Amino acid sequence: YGKLVNQKANYLLGQPFTVDSENDQYAELLKDLFNKRFMKLLKNAGKAMLNGGIAWLHPYYRDDGQLAFHLFPAYEILPFWSDSEHTELEFAIRLYTVQGYNGTEPVLIEKVEVYDLEGLHRYTLDGGILTPDVDENGQNTESYITYTDSDGHAEGLNWTKVPLIPLKYNEQETPLLKKVKSLQDGINVMLSDFENGMQEDNRNTILILKNYDGENLGEFRKNLSTFGVVKVRSDDGADGGVETLEITVNSENYKAILEVFKKALIENARGYDAKDDRMSGNPNQMNIQSMYSDIDLDANGMETEFQAAFEQLLWFINQDMKTKGEGDFENEEVTVIFNRDILINESEAIANCASSVGILSNETIVGQHPWTTDVKKELERLQKEKQE
Repeated sequence: YGKLVNQKANYLLGQPFTVDSENDQYAELLKDLFNKRFMKLLKNAGKAMLNGGIAWLHPYYRDDGQLAFHLFPAYEILPFWSDSEHTELEFAIRLYTVQGYNGTEPVLIEKVEVYDLEGLHRYTLDGGILTPDVDENGQNTESYITYTDSDGHAEGLNWTKVPLIPLKYNEQETPLLKKVKSLQDGINVMLSDFENGMQEDNRNTILILKNYDGENLGEFRKNLSTFGVVKVRSDDGADGGVETLEITVNSENYKAILEVFKKALIENARGYDAKDDRMSGNPNQMNIQSMYSDIDLDANGMETEFQAAFEQLLWFINQDMKTKGEGDFENEEVTVIFNRDILINESEAIANCASSVGILSNETIVGQHPWTTDVKKELERLQKEKQE
């Protein structure tokens, strides 16, 4: 299961996404904001989304005045939606714990934050009772934004939307684990039983005694464990001795059922098996695409949810740029392209590129070549080599 979570998050979010806009100034501003730090945050949000069914991004301002985003996992947020489709958030409650001290005794303190259009309200939860968590001014409510003018006058401002952006795994907000929990439990049980069965103990090794020179079986086990030897005798012409009757564990049975469980888990979770039989030898691109078909379908649904989340994300970004005087880009069209991390048969792709010379433009062929990282730079290098 853990492998599948990493697999699905990295498949869709492991590569840097591309932001495309006809407004070059807007595109450059977005590229500065969607830096490597943000892309790492988005991939972590993808994992949290798969584990919890939903994850939350909270836009806030750092001490240096820059807009940033914080990740909240599903189990911290209790949302209250204004519609049945869960698209408009009316308000939300966040419950989390912080470590404090009762004298010298470390204790966990439950904190509650309420996010609505009036600002952020802070409370402490103790014994089922909410107590306002007040600041030095005796207030438990603060604005999301503090604006300071040139005269040093500070003013509190609030967003006109609740600053929590949902990232959903699917429209039902169902965690990935719900699809495969029974299968993962079955794998764990089989591995545990196999380990127990392979250990040599009194359950799978039976000792047969002949003419034992002792009083009881407890004494026999004690002598065997203490000295490693057992004293036997011959009686009435019959030789004494110790024989073992071993119960052998057929490991092939465990391997067979584990194989069934693992294939079912991968199929139910819509992942892919990198050790698939279709990948043996020199697989063609059709075999590779067939192996990726399930995860591709799931990634399509995830991408739809991410595109909707980016619309809300860009609203906060546009408000920030407008407030700072960087420009009004509310009506600008933006396309976010997720570059999926998929295996290809390079030899086949290169051969197809070579076969397309004279049919397609050089720019198209260079763009499809698996070794190309920057089409524009590659074309410039080709032109320079021709001139030389």
